[in-house]
This record gives sequence, structure tokens and C-alpha cells, in this order.
Amino acid sequence: MYLGVVWWAVLAGLILGGIVDYFIPREYISKVLAGRKKRTVFHAVVLGFFMSVCSHGILALAIQLHKKGASTSSVIAFLLASPWANLPLTLMLTGFFGLAKALYIVVCAVVIAVVTGLIYQVLESRNIVERNKNSVAVEKGFSILGDIKERAKRYDYSPGQIMRDIKGVYDGSLALSNMVLWWILIGIGLASLAGAYIPQGIFQRYMGPTILGMAVTLFMATIMEVCSEGTSPLAFEIFRQTGALGNSFVFLMAGVTTDYTEIGLLWHNVGRRTAIWLPIITVPQVIFWGIVANMIF
Repeated sequence: MYLGVVWWAVLAGLILGGIVDYFIPREYISKVLAGRKKRTVFHAVVLGFFMSVCSHGILALAIQLHKKGASTSSVIAFLLASPWANLPLTLMLTGFFGLAKALYIVVCAVVIAVVTGLIYQVLESRNIVERNKNSVAVEKGFSILGDIKERAKRYDYSPGQIMRDIKGVYDGSLALSNMVLWWILIGIGLASLAGAYIPQGIFQRYMGPTILGMAVTLFMATIMEVCSEGTSPLAFEIFRQTGALGNSFVFLMAGVTTDYTEIGLLWHNVGRRTAIWLPIITVPQVIFWGIVANMIF
């Protein structure tokens, strides 16, 4: 069932990653996503909003952006914003929860992504988390749009070149899959075990609008999170059974901030300090906005 939910998103993430690897010069990523200014984090969040790939699919794309030179803070902000603050999921959440509650979830996800990205910028500047060694220096005045126009003029549109491009994208996707696919399969396997052996009634019985209920929700989200589209119905069921929007929010967001697949990938590809700091920074924010949601709605 989980494979049926996520296969298309993982495939889309790998293909997009292959396109980025083959077609997008490192200078583009470094110019937009590797700067030390605060706007770099906002660029990453905006880019995440327009990505229609679920949390596991976005992992592949985020790692590819890191390989191309995106700063650690930008990668983290992109990872946090994409699953819950993207356009298609906004519409899906609106259908489940209604406009006001859906906007609360999306806006809080954006706030958490921005705040976490800015904190990571400070940690990067103090060498507390790893800096991206793949970033390159970009000449002052370099124009991405101008460079694209120049490349378009020089591009060879022959069938042979198109086939070489397709092979280049395939090779990039294959290399990326070797980095991320095993982590994703481990995550799906553990979530499948939880889905098979944890009784469904536990969700409704122990996830009430209390601190204990929120802690249980946090734990369940950690082991159950597979795909944003797949966990949205589960989150709505929690809300329908308990009336606690904050618990649903924690279930949605904690699956991204404490997911072992994501932390493992960050540990292996970005750095162990980056991975360790992710739940430390994000979980308190998620709990805070969950408590606020339970108080308001």
C-alpha cells in the first residue's frame, strides 16, 4: 500500500533531480540558494511551495540541490516547506479541514521552514553545522536569465543531442537513486510494520488534545510518515475523532521534522551535525503551534 502511495512521487523526485544534475549549472544554484543573506532562505521556501512532490520525493531533489551547491540552511528550508506548503497540498488540506484550518497548517509550515532556515544560517556562520563544500563562487553581475538565453542560442536541437540529453538525465537520476533509494525503502518498510501491527484504535484513543496526546502523536508520526498525500487523510481522521487540530498539525509536521529517513539522508549526505540539529530546532516549534491550534480551534 505504501509503495502504491509513494512510487510516483519518488520517481518524480529522481527525474527532477536528474534534470537538475544534467541541465542546471552549479552557478545557478549557488547564486540563488547558497548566499548568506536572509533572502536565500525565502528563495528556498518559495521554490518548495511550487514543488508538487511529496516528502519522500522531495528528499531526492533536496539532496541534488545540495550536490549542486545549495547551502545547508536552504536545503533544510526547502525540505520543510515542500511537503506541506506546496500548492496542491494546500488544496487537498482545504478539502479535508476547510479553508481557515488549512491556511493555519500551511502558514505555520512556512513559518517553521523560514525560522528553521534562519537558525541554520546562524549555525552555519558559526561552523556549528556543516557548510556545503559544493558551492561555487559566482561573479558579481552574473545573470541566470542572460546565461539561459546564451545557452538556448547555442543549443543543438538534433536528435542525437536530444538522445544524449535524455541519457544524461537518466545517468543523473540513477546516481541519485543510489544515494537515496535505500533510505526511502527502509522508511517504507518500518512504516509498513507499524501499519500492520499497531491497532488503528490506538490513534483515536491516545491522541487527544493533551500534552500526552501530542507526545503520542509525535511518536506515531515519526514511525508512520511516508508521504504527505498519504498522511493527510490520517491527519484528518485524527481531527475527526478527537477534534484536536493541533494534534493533526503535529502529526503532519513531525513526520517531516523527525522522520528517520530524512534524518538518515541528511546525516549521510549533508552532515551528522545538520541531521542532529533538525529535530532539536523544529520539534519545539511544531509542539508550540500545535498547542496554539488546540487553543484557537
